[in-house]
Amino acid sequence: MDPNVEDYKMIFEKEGVYLHTNAKRSNQDTTIPGFIRIVERAGVPALEWSPLEDEGRTAPAVLYTKKDGEGGEEDTSFDPGYEPDWAVISTVKKDREHVPVRDSGQWSFSLPLSELYSLRRARFSLGRNFLVLTSRGGHPLPALHFHRGGTRELFRALQRYIILDQSPVDGRLFLAYPHDSGALSQSFDKLQLLDDGGADLVSRFIQDPYATTFGGFSKVTNFFKAALKPPGSTLHPQTPRDPSLPPQPDEELFELITCGVELGPRPEVCRGQPLDQWEEFLDPEGRVKNPDKIKEMVFRGGITPTLRKEIWKFLLGFYPWNSTAKEREDILRHKTDEYFRMKVQWKSVSEEQEMRNSLLRGYRSLIERDVSRTDRHNTFFSGNDNPGLTLLHDVLMTYCMYNFDLGYVQGMSDLLSPLLFVTQNEVESFWCLTGFMELLHQNFEESQEAMKQQLLQLSILLRALDPELCDFLDSQDSGSLCFCFRWLLIWFKREFSFEDILILWEVLWSRLPCENFHLLIACSILWSQRGELIGSDHDFNTILKHINELTMRLDLQTVLRGAEAIYLQLVQCKELPLKVQQVLGLYVPSSSSEDESPDSQSSDTPRHLDQSHAPAPASASASASASASASASASASATASSNSACAPTYP
Repeated sequence: MDPNVEDYKMIFEKEGVYLHTNAKRSNQDTTIPGFIRIVERAGVPALEWSPLEDEGRTAPAVLYTKKDGEGGEEDTSFDPGYEPDWAVISTVKKDREHVPVRDSGQWSFSLPLSELYSLRRARFSLGRNFLVLTSRGGHPLPALHFHRGGTRELFRALQRYIILDQSPVDGRLFLAYPHDSGALSQSFDKLQLLDDGGADLVSRFIQDPYATTFGGFSKVTNFFKAALKPPGSTLHPQTPRDPSLPPQPDEELFELITCGVELGPRPEVCRGQPLDQWEEFLDPEGRVKNPDKIKEMVFRGGITPTLRKEIWKFLLGFYPWNSTAKEREDILRHKTDEYFRMKVQWKSVSEEQEMRNSLLRGYRSLIERDVSRTDRHNTFFSGNDNPGLTLLHDVLMTYCMYNFDLGYVQGMSDLLSPLLFVTQNEVESFWCLTGFMELLHQNFEESQEAMKQQLLQLSILLRALDPELCDFLDSQDSGSLCFCFRWLLIWFKREFSFEDILILWEVLWSRLPCENFHLLIACSILWSQRGELIGSDHDFNTILKHINELTMRLDLQTVLRGAEAIYLQLVQCKELPLKVQQVLGLYVPSSSSEDESPDSQSSDTPRHLDQSHAPAPASASASASASASASASASASATASSNSACAPTYP
């Protein structure tokens, strides 16, 4: 590294930091002494390591075989000699463009601190510390061995530029975040909302959001305001913008506030009877003849208990809708074999092996703790030495083998217990869980970006639906809707009775009338409480307390009717803002031919909804040419519309 550069600034330097390379064939161990530095280049901080040798000299060359050992070939690229930690970290990251690690010489490297993802601190039996670094691009960096100490000093120096948060799963793992990061997962710890600081945010919200936040959540108000705004936007713009410039993301976000939404009357909605017929929907080979009709009936009234197990396996992707009875037998046999292969993987790990696998130990510890307190009021899981608890534990442990990137996160036991209760089968409940997690896995990602996005979308819907309620919540520092966090995280599992959750989830699995129907359910609950909230003397903490006390006091059918009525009210609005259309899945970008039309509208502006985007009665297909006779048949049309609106069908 050449420090004699004009834009170079040394921040921290430590000598006696070694790389250990190994030659796997000869069991050689080569150590390369060097420096670890934190430097600024053109104002960009980076973590660098370089050997003691002059830049022009080559570090000791070491030959070693490739991991696959094919043909005994020698490889000259660095092999750290262990499975990189990033391969098993309990998180899932979206693909993004990363700044590559800059190599200088055979072993030297320079990593911008903005690209540092994690550091794992460990020590050998001789007492020497070593660090394993992981970049956000997944580049495996060599382990750094501190023969003369200095890891604490390095951590302190790094914290000038980044936040290092200890992982709740592995005490030796520290995750790196920029100081201005808006990620929920690290910010709650840094705000020190609770004195114990031991349990993670998700598990505390699940167990008792009121006890978790009462007296302390007021500290997070400004955080939520910043977190829910788009990246790069400011809470208080310093200078007015030129109105001729294109709208910024924050202006689009708050389009509802400035423009307002004129909604028509909310229609009446009827619920139906549970689906109680199955054989009549199957052809002679056992194929489902009309999956859309099944989904419509499930959405309208749920499923009778005797058919629930079979239909859930279709709704959650265990069986394809077009599979024959014979094909389903083969699928079950294959899935059973695959499940037990994965189960054997963790069952065959010895205690000695597990002592050297902190991730697996962490998952097992969390699972054992959560299983012991999941739905113990249900007879299937009650009592000591209950076989239902053993199944719950085993399925969750096997899921860690199925999806090691995500592993186990607290709250997943809440998702599994109804599946296991209904299927009464270890293998089937596992594969139903994998299907369910396809819908919800983003809720459990460490960054919590999906949860932030859903809270933002819920705010958009509620602003369009009830600006007065939103204004009240804003006035009490509750506009972030953080009290809805648990609702969205595990799909209202703690808000309704166990039997009601079975109905609610199968309704949501139908994916009708839109994929974000769970947000409309949240709107329905909040709307039902507006009279209690608006005009009251509630503040932030008492609003949170009131919402939490709704648990087990909500009528599911009333909530479902309200959610569907809200959906119909919104989609029938002729000037529904673009942001609301996007949340409801109604917005379709204009085609190229439409863009060339002088009458076409920009995709960045709200547009009128076509009739095809909203459910409509059959009589609504009357042409414009018949408008002259509309008044004569107004009474009959109103009756037909009323009947159809009670139970509309969805495309």
